[in-house]
Amino acid sequence: MVSGKATSAVVLRRRTQAPRPRSVRSRRDYSDAYCQECGSGENAAEMLLCDKCDLGFHLFCLRPILAAVPNGSWFCRSCSGHGKVQYFPLVQTKIIDFFRIHRSSERIQKPSQDSRKRRRASSLVVSKRRRKLLPFNPSEDPTRRLEQMASLATALTATGAEFSNELTYMTGMAPRSANRAALEQGGMQVLSKEDTETLHLCKNMMERGEWPPLMVVFDPREGFTVEADRFIKDLTIITEYVGDVDYLKNRENDDGDSMMTLISSANPSKSLVICPDKRSNIARFINGINNHTPKTSALVCR
Repeated sequence: MVSGKATSAVVLRRRTQAPRPRSVRSRRDYSDAYCQECGSGENAAEMLLCDKCDLGFHLFCLRPILAAVPNGSWFCRSCSGHGKVQYFPLVQTKIIDFFRIHRSSERIQKPSQDSRKRRRASSLVVSKRRRKLLPFNPSEDPTRRLEQMASLATALTATGAEFSNELTYMTGMAPRSANRAALEQGGMQVLSKEDTETLHLCKNMMERGEWPPLMVVFDPREGFTVEADRFIKDLTIITEYVGDVDYLKNRENDDGDSMMTLISSANPSKSLVICPDKRSNIARFINGINNHTPKTSALVCR
């Protein structure tokens, strides 16, 4: 934290204009800086300075693009280590604790033939009804499931977030009592009994370590993204979008890149958003989500 108006102005100027090499100290030489991505020295006001290596980057040349100069320290991809995420460092025992799995993944047995028949029959019935949600089918190989979970654990750890599979209500943000479906402008869709049972089935599977077949990967241009590890049918529940619940009015100037609407109230001061930057699950890394649905919680379906 930097206190004092004069000091803040100096820091802002330093962080928005990249310098020439460290040997050049004169403040007027900052205008000769250039972006490490595009090589241009134009748009100096949009140049961001790494707080470790002092190299400059245009906000619009970064991937993901930054809309504004972030608060606090900022480090480029090389200095932050994000560009080096090529493996999953968490071993099995830590994975179990990280996701609070109720039993060891080694003990998760392959479903019996009868249960597989029942699941296929159930899926067949559901698929014949229009717009019914389907449960995900976890990978059968326990080792592969651990790799999928490890990829998510790695991404959450690298971005400084804790794992959570529920909406969280923190002091100073919106209280739990503010999350009421009755506040939704125009009413809110309610899950059917069958879809509710499917959602609970998915939650129970995840608590046992049977996770959706998804892999979190790192792309040098897009950052952390999610890939399907196997074919997933349409209308399959993948996860719920979770994070800290807050009033939209508190987040109007927030630079978070994955907030999602939870409630759009007729009274804007009561509208809520989900902020997954501190506590989240795999939905944090799935791009393009911007919807709010059943029972004031957001389902992520394929």
